[in-house]
Amino acid sequence: MAEVICTDPALSDLNDIAEYIALENMVAAKLLVQSVFEKVKRLELLPKSGRVPPELSHLNYREVVANPCFVSTNRSLIKSIFCILWVRSEIYVSSC
Repeated sequence: MAEVICTDPALSDLNDIAEYIALENMVAAKLLVQSVFEKVKRLELLPKSGRVPPELSHLNYREVVANPCFVSTNRSLIKSIFCILWVRSEIYVSSC
């Protein structure tokens, strides 16, 4: 089993995203956070799960999706997995 380490920026970003979503829908915000942590928990048991991002195929990265977030991981030599959170940019676009 691998040790999963979520980076501080990833946790902060997830918190910011959840707070933003909670302004309109508290249930959806909770479900998103729950989904992200379930995906991260799965990485502890199955560290090679997820896809290899084509743009990072030469590095040791994998990616799992917790829509609208992408959890990217970098597996270090010491069997730790570092999690980074990416969000589709259109979530931040507001209409006039």
